[in-house]
Amino acid sequence: MTSVISLLTDYGLEDGYIAACHGVIVGISPESRIIDVCHLVPLGDVRRGAAILAQTITYLPPGVHVAAVDPSGSRRAVAVEAGDHVFLGPDNGLLSWAIHASGGARAAYELSNEEFFLPPLSTTFHGRDLFAPVAAYLAIGRHLDEMGEEIPINRLISLPAPTSTVQDDYAEGEVLSVNRHGNVQLSIGAADLMTLRVSLGDTLVVWMGGRRLAVPFKESFTAVPPGEIVAFIDSVGLVALAINSGDASQRLGLPPGARVRLSPAP
Repeated sequence: MTSVISLLTDYGLEDGYIAACHGVIVGISPESRIIDVCHLVPLGDVRRGAAILAQTITYLPPGVHVAAVDPSGSRRAVAVEAGDHVFLGPDNGLLSWAIHASGGARAAYELSNEEFFLPPLSTTFHGRDLFAPVAAYLAIGRHLDEMGEEIPINRLISLPAPTSTVQDDYAEGEVLSVNRHGNVQLSIGAADLMTLRVSLGDTLVVWMGGRRLAVPFKESFTAVPPGEIVAFIDSVGLVALAINSGDASQRLGLPPGARVRLSPAP
């Protein structure tokens, strides 16, 4: 097994939680290279964590990827093999989009063998006491089937896949995620706009429930003056709505999951 271990959590950076996870990993697998994907996922926001992991996994080397975002704290802990990766996390859908982006699950296991946990196992810090040591043991060559019983892949919890549709004169999708700047990422892709024959410099009509707004389609959010709204293609090829030096999600009232329709301006 490769020695690369990545971490994604909602633990924040104000305390020593991440350092503790690093310390546990290095104590077991000193040669491991640790990649911190993100620790500022909004508290308990499984959907946001899933989006970040799925959109990052293509750029990560083969390895063990720990994701710990679980508002309930009571989900079973699982390990899932997909492509060149092993994903560790709660079985709450957090891993599902990244698993799909990696080619789909090949095998799944419940993490139940306490031999590989850090004793005593905390009821509130599985990132340190369960996921970090299991990741480290896998990195030094222990096998997944040692960590617990294999479970059916079709029993894993999955988040509903983001959807988008394209008709003759519009594309409709949903707010996939909102980043810390308030930029609104849609499930509508660049190819959808090409189908509508929308080009840079055109104007899009954004339909949000009963509201509509004309928005310029530019190369980035910096292409409009501060305070202005713009649509652009983000770094993963999806349409995003942003305000230069502002919060588009707040101004437009678009939380994750909200439905949005885009059409070329007449």
